[in-house]
Amino acid sequence: MTQYGFHFDQNRCYACQACSIACKDWNSIDPGAEKWLTVYEWESGTFPNIRIHPLAYSCAHCEKPSCIPACPENAIYKEETYGAVLVDQDKCTGCRKCYDACPYGAPKFASDDPGEKMSKCTMCIDRLEEGLKPLCAASCPLRAFDFGPLDELIEKYTDIRWAEGMPSPEITEPAYLIWPQREKEPLVPFDAERAIELNRQRGDLGTMFETKEDLTEFESGTIGRSELRMKHESMAELMRATRNDMA
Repeated sequence: MTQYGFHFDQNRCYACQACSIACKDWNSIDPGAEKWLTVYEWESGTFPNIRIHPLAYSCAHCEKPSCIPACPENAIYKEETYGAVLVDQDKCTGCRKCYDACPYGAPKFASDDPGEKMSKCTMCIDRLEEGLKPLCAASCPLRAFDFGPLDELIEKYTDIRWAEGMPSPEITEPAYLIWPQREKEPLVPFDAERAIELNRQRGDLGTMFETKEDLTEFESGTIGRSELRMKHESMAELMRATRNDMA
């Protein structure tokens, strides 16, 4: 078996959702929380060092998938041609033990109803059989995704399978390589202290804030998404956590 996988360049992604929408459209998935490819966004830092972090993630089709042994019905399996992890929905009972076992939250559900069957990324095997790339890789306008045999991707991009906030790759050995975000560098140097002072008083608009700390110090919970969370307790929580995702 040749293991195929994905490479994701976090520096190119700006969370436009094109990959997620294309995936839903190709696989005829209804609007809602059932997203085989979910685009996560979270924020870190304060002015002037604010950073938005994107992560587009479907299923890593892991080399040691934890979902397969967790399924009591043997509904999940690894096919032999591409190394894709697939689910037989005729066997699935919706027990969600696969979701509990997967550190990435890759198994998806259309609702919170008991017995709702699991669905997930199929690696677009139907397209692979036609010599085409998965829709996520083909639809990204900035080419943040690449796809192919994992050993070739490793040779091309190096073997990095983790970015800050993600689970340890040692758990399942994901077939998902990533170039994490590089250190942010200002293109045009500026005096941050002066910028704060100029923005504090806006003429007839009055005082926008009183002190620098009003821009740089916040109570816990003020920033809605301050860390990467890939697993959620309910579909409503998932939708809130990815509320910019209109897919």
